[in-house]
Amino acid sequence: MTRKNNCPLNCICTKKMRISSSFLLPLPLPLRCCPWSRCCGMGDFRPRTVWLGHPEKREQRYPRNVINNQKYNFFTFLPAVLFNQFKYFFNLYFLLLACSQFVPELRLGALYTYWVPLGLVLIITIMREAVEEIRCYLRDKEVNSQIYSKLSTRGTVKVKSSGIQVGDLIIVEKNQRVPADMIFLRTSERNGSCFLRTDQLDGETDWKLRLPVACTQRLPTAADLLQIRSYVYAEEPNIDIHNFIGTFTREDGDPPVNESLSIENTLWASTVVASGTVVGVVIYTGRELRSVMNTSNPRHKVGLFDLEVNCLTKILFGALVVVSLVMVALQHFAGRWYLQIFRFLLLFSHIVPISLRVNLDMGKMVFSWMIKKDSKIPGTMVRASTIPEQLGRISYLLTDKTGTLTQNEMVFRRLHLGTVAYGMDSMDEVQSHVFSAYTQPTHDLPASRAPAATKVRKTISSRVHEAVKAIALVHNVTPVYEANGVTDQAEAEQHYEDTCRVYQASSPDEVSLVQWTESVGLTLVGRDQSSMQLRTPTGQILNFTILQIFPFTYESKRMGIIVRDESTGEITFYMKGADVVMAGIVQYNDWLEEECGNMAREGLRVLVVSKKSLTEEQYQDFEARYVQAKLSVHDRSLKVATVIESLEMEMELLCLTGVEDQLQTDVRPTLEILRNAGIKVWMLTGDKLETATCTAKNAHLITRNQDIHIFRSVTTRGEAHLELNAFRRKHDCALVISGDSLEVCLKYYEYEFMELACQCPAVVCCRCTPTQKAQIVRLLQERTGKLTCAVGDGGNDVSMIQEADCGVGVEGKAVFSSVFFFASVPLYQGFLTIGYSTVYTMFPVFSLVLDKDVKSEVAMLYPELYKDLLKGRPLSFKTFLIWVLISIYQGSIIMYGALLLFESEFVHIVAISFTSLILTELLMVALTIQTWHWLMIVGELLSLACYVASLVFLHEFIDVYFITTVSFLWKVTAITLVSCLPLYILKYLRRRFSPPNYSKLTS
Repeated sequence: MTRKNNCPLNCICTKKMRISSSFLLPLPLPLRCCPWSRCCGMGDFRPRTVWLGHPEKREQRYPRNVINNQKYNFFTFLPAVLFNQFKYFFNLYFLLLACSQFVPELRLGALYTYWVPLGLVLIITIMREAVEEIRCYLRDKEVNSQIYSKLSTRGTVKVKSSGIQVGDLIIVEKNQRVPADMIFLRTSERNGSCFLRTDQLDGETDWKLRLPVACTQRLPTAADLLQIRSYVYAEEPNIDIHNFIGTFTREDGDPPVNESLSIENTLWASTVVASGTVVGVVIYTGRELRSVMNTSNPRHKVGLFDLEVNCLTKILFGALVVVSLVMVALQHFAGRWYLQIFRFLLLFSHIVPISLRVNLDMGKMVFSWMIKKDSKIPGTMVRASTIPEQLGRISYLLTDKTGTLTQNEMVFRRLHLGTVAYGMDSMDEVQSHVFSAYTQPTHDLPASRAPAATKVRKTISSRVHEAVKAIALVHNVTPVYEANGVTDQAEAEQHYEDTCRVYQASSPDEVSLVQWTESVGLTLVGRDQSSMQLRTPTGQILNFTILQIFPFTYESKRMGIIVRDESTGEITFYMKGADVVMAGIVQYNDWLEEECGNMAREGLRVLVVSKKSLTEEQYQDFEARYVQAKLSVHDRSLKVATVIESLEMEMELLCLTGVEDQLQTDVRPTLEILRNAGIKVWMLTGDKLETATCTAKNAHLITRNQDIHIFRSVTTRGEAHLELNAFRRKHDCALVISGDSLEVCLKYYEYEFMELACQCPAVVCCRCTPTQKAQIVRLLQERTGKLTCAVGDGGNDVSMIQEADCGVGVEGKAVFSSVFFFASVPLYQGFLTIGYSTVYTMFPVFSLVLDKDVKSEVAMLYPELYKDLLKGRPLSFKTFLIWVLISIYQGSIIMYGALLLFESEFVHIVAISFTSLILTELLMVALTIQTWHWLMIVGELLSLACYVASLVFLHEFIDVYFITTVSFLWKVTAITLVSCLPLYILKYLRRRFSPPNYSKLTS
């Protein structure tokens, strides 16, 4: 699944493309269970005994298998939406103003002047929340209604996902989502195993191998599962998706059968069956699912701009209180002065116009629409239209790796034999060497009869052949044949048809290696748990018996396999692994370290391949010691590792392989832009440390000249303390840390670790669980107070995206009262008040959403301009104070100018001052604009036209005949010029002598 990107994260959205997206994917459902589960009798999590096919034998009540991602229900929707609106002072302020008008002593005008704008804001908000909630409900309904097959005493019956219970025997077909956490009992695959796609659980697109319970896999048919008396003992539900402890017991056998269960026997919900048809018994449902426990509840997000406006509103309200007290004091607190205070508060309340709230909401909707219609990111969908402006204030970007920075498509790039190296342009030479190796008559000689020329220098052809053969054998890849969409068709498998074959593996690295050996002539055509088949360029089938296999582990950083060639009887131990461990295993050479460094600097993921020939006696001795070590009760792991290490001595170095993980389109220049813009990028991934580090280098998340501190594995407080001290001594160094070590550091030294990590130019956290991803986002917000943006494409990223401030998924009138004897009566009444807040000024102010400091091309070329946004200067206290002073100046000019120039009638003051106010507003908007758009001009003219047209209906407030006179026109013109002209002059002087950074680029 690939994605494209031409935009440096300029959206909070999800994208559609075939099934998913190009740069931003529609995230899988963040699985959450019913919010009423604890109220329905489900208490603490406990271990359980689950009888196969008998859910009625349950020991306790278990939650329903219902997925619910809605924030509200039918009863809580309206109260919750209103609470989220009015818990902030800005909205509560207008609500109290509107409610105050029901008190006759406080009423200043018609009720609609307060309630219509407030009602408009609430209707827009409620409708937006309702639409998003309905969409969420429909997505939940689709998942809960998926149909599955269940084994029962009546045969196979159909059941909805929401109807599945603990103890049910569920059949899951290939490419079907696992509906609940289950124990793997049977598979239709001949090799007795299956692969799972777990990208929506742990973020890794590597397929995971799963094994059924041996006892149940041996049963003749799946229906026999209901005929045996057996049960599963499962540990209590927990968030650990990588481990499981349980047992399987069959009581009707003689003697009873007991098998231990581990993670290899599990099928977690949200994974997808990639091969065959499987049968499992359900052990966890609903809120007890591993995927659900790793997902946090969505929170109501509020933009930083809204919070800043809310804070400024409190300051303005404080100023209103002070001014009101001054007004009453000037009247010597005469009469019912306490009512006068409230009337003055209401009279001056328009200092914070409710149109600002309308414009903010409408502006965000336009920003969201512009993101959706952006031609550079077609198909984008905005899931949250309340926070688009957050993207302009981001300080930390936290991104997943697989499917986000990379496509997770490995390509074989280099084969290095020490004295010769083959790149993509010389693979035909490798192919010819392999072909010649299998057309030589001496190839089929047994090892004992072959000339024992151990000291004879090998030819290039023989060395290439040995390397390719080793790469074709040392892996965990299984070829699967599909014909007409059905897996394991007998005819296709019998003839090993190339067009029907697909490779399944737990790592894309291994698939890329096997695909490469196929391209040069040695093809993996068959494999089960005990054998492997290779096809030569001449069509001959080579059969190998798998004697032992040593899987890759994070600690060992290598994997090995012992095979017997059935044609010669030769036993060979093959091993591949990271250069840091293989350097001490292979025979001494003078080129390994240097060439590994060269390939790593090219961004390649390097593996060292080696081999060791064993005699029958050597293998039998090893097997005896190996079996004995595995039966040990004490220190089993240590004893097993010691036995294996006895083989890992003086191995023959065959070759180095270099594969490259394909990056997303334009990810390197995008990360460069983000770095120059002052945005720190943290990569949080469930991948291996080596994989994450290599990707970070390849994507230029970590620059070539930056040092990297790989935080060593720590398990105790003392170890964490020592490692933090070692890290503290380094400067300007990128950090790479594993999830286990991160957890220890956060447990004992949370503040110290976050302080050091925030100073790093880049941070890579590997082997992260979904919960840890969300925890890191939360700690960044708490410790730095900066805005965070999380980017991901899988279900395992949902918690992180929900926790981040912005988630990206791959989706003036005071003056009049003091003049007229400090009387608390309004100058503008009725429609004049509501008109000023809406139709008279809304369009120009709203059109400012189209304003741009610089063109997008200039912003991409000079990302340093973004740093100005991080400082928050457009809405700082200094900027706010400047605008307050401007308002006082203009309000004074308009009010006193009208008083000075009016002739005899009070209504003329209203006409002169209100018209001057409208014109001043329009001119100030024009003064603010940096880049004109034709819609801005339309907005200005439309507002002016609305005012002129409405004068016909405003006989009650304005003398229509007076506004047609020359006297009115020159007075309004004079007042408006005195109000605005000095500000235009100041703006010109500022741009002339102290221009902002962006103006220097556009001049």
